Amino acid sequence: QVQLVESGGGLVQAGGSLRLSCAVSGNICSISAMGWYHQAPVKQRELVAVITGGGSTNYADSVKGRFTISRDNAKNTVYLRMNRLKPEDTAVYYCNSLIQGANYWGQGTQVTVSS
Repeated sequence: QVQLVESGGGLVQAGGSLRLSCAVSGNICSISAMGWYHQAPVKQRELVAVITGGGSTNYADSVKGRFTISRDNAKNTVYLRMNRLKPEDTAVYYCNSLIQGANYWGQGTQVTVSS
């Protein structure tokens, strides 16, 4: 059983910062890519950032220069540092991990940015 547990969401004013964490636990041999997605009301879930096992990263255009994804392989944890937050960043943020060919999702954490 693999579990992804997110933390770090909350309410912040525009221009502020938050750091999301996602800890992966369970029967894990190796984790390939780890990523963050977000889903705003009445919108589809979209990729925010992804980091490979080798440390390569990719970001959505809307967050480039503001968000940073990182991972601690010893802790099976992925982070998302979000700076200069905007109201349009408001969404539920989901952690995703590719483990031994299967995709796993966290339960989501709400990020709300007030103007």
